[in-house]
Amino acid sequence: MAVAEKKSGPRKSGGGSRPFFRRKKTCPFSSDVSPEITYKDPRLLGRYVSERGKIVPSRITAVSRKAQRKLSREIKRARFLALMPYVGE
Repeated sequence: MAVAEKKSGPRKSGGGSRPFFRRKKTCPFSSDVSPEITYKDPRLLGRYVSERGKIVPSRITAVSRKAQRKLSREIKRARFLALMPYVGE
């Protein structure tokens, strides 16, 4: 007994005729005028922490590998010194 396969028509992507344009992500800490990553600035660090208190991955925030390591280290230091919460509300 062979299983009948349902054949569907051609698939259409939801957009127009132009291909999807993806902007090149650049690290916000790579320029000369960028702020320094330090545990003393919880407002800056808070941008890279989710509402639930998790550190947001670099593929979403476009932070470089080196800066992401420093960012996570400084977030953990700020949490230890009670400058930032461990969990969200």
